[in-house]
Parts: sequence; structure tokens; C-alpha cells
Amino acid sequence: MRYRIIPVTPFQQNCTLMWDENTNKAAVVDPGGDVNRICKAIEEQGVTLEKVLVTHGHLDHCGGAKDLADRFGVPIEGPNEADDWLLETLGSAQTRMWGLPPGKPFTPDRWLSQGDTVTVGNETLQVFHCPGHSPGHVVFYDANSKVAVSGDVLFAGSIGRTDLPKGSFRALEKAIQENMYTLPDDVQFIPGHGPTSTIGAEKRMNPYVRFKG
Repeated sequence: MRYRIIPVTPFQQNCTLMWDENTNKAAVVDPGGDVNRICKAIEEQGVTLEKVLVTHGHLDHCGGAKDLADRFGVPIEGPNEADDWLLETLGSAQTRMWGLPPGKPFTPDRWLSQGDTVTVGNETLQVFHCPGHSPGHVVFYDANSKVAVSGDVLFAGSIGRTDLPKGSFRALEKAIQENMYTLPDDVQFIPGHGPTSTIGAEKRMNPYVRFKG
């Protein structure tokens, strides 16, 4: 699996284009906005978009999901159904909260849960339900290439905010310990914002969630 990070919105959210090298089939993870920029990246890579994946329902991560899916006629998969209330407010309350252009509310073609898998071409990504930043947050992990898209769960040297509506530090800590920190140390993860890191580096040095192994 190959990937390309496309920073979008004034929050510089790490929208990620992922594709299977053998089939050139691709998915866009967390198209928070700037859909024209995302479309240009798809064209530049010469890949065929087959789906949109969403980690959670905050506007900077999925504000452009319906627009992108409609342009290409592809389904949206994720997040977990516990974020349905966020998806309903993409064009209203979240716009006022974040000061970003409004997104189009949507219901995904498929809600995702712990233990589910999603496909990109012939590749299969594992799904982890990781609440805490939002109740329906999910993480995508490709075991073959040892790459995870963590959204706003885990960052390089930090973790996702838990002071937002329905956030919970205890839930986030549990999700990181039981999902992210169980991955191999050499797994590289793409956070929702900022630089990439590895699971091993965060287990050793992350000051917010200490590895309990």
C-alpha cells in the first residue's frame, strides 16, 4: 500500500490518499475540505478512487466527504455509528464551532465497528474502534505495509483532545493501550495533524499515554 498526505483546511488536517500498487485502486481517508486539491492529487497519482474512508465526524476530517463521494460516485465507509450526531451537524453547529466552511451532512454507506475490515483494491485494512476524542472514532491499519491512519487518536508526542462534546480521556487512553500500542513498534502512523511517527516511539516517549506493557 502506498500513500500520499494532502493537508486540507486551515487546520492542515492530514487527508490521506491510499492506493494498492497492484490495482491502482485508491481510497481517500478524511477529506475534510479543499476537495479540488484532493481531486488534483488523485489525478496526479493516476489512481482510481473506489471509496472514501472517514475516521470520525469532526468537520475538518469529513467536511468534504459527501462532495468527493458524489463527484466520483463512490461509497463512504466509516466512522462508527456513535458519531452519527456529528455528521448531522456538518453544515450547521460544527461550522459555527470551528469557523470552517460548511460540509454536507451524510450517512455513510457503511458504519464501521471494532474488528471490521475495509478493502482498497486487493489490500485489506483492519478497523479499530477508538473512542475518546469522539465516541465513534475509528482507526485504519494495513498490516502488510505496517501503516495506520490514526485520525485524532494518537499524534507524534501527543493525543487527541478529550475536552470536546462526548470526549473522554479514560476512553481514549483505553483505546490507545488496547489498539494502537498493541501494534508492532515499527508501524508508522499518520495522525490527523502534524508529522508521522511510529508506534515504538510513542510507547517510549508519549507523555500523555504511557505504555503499560
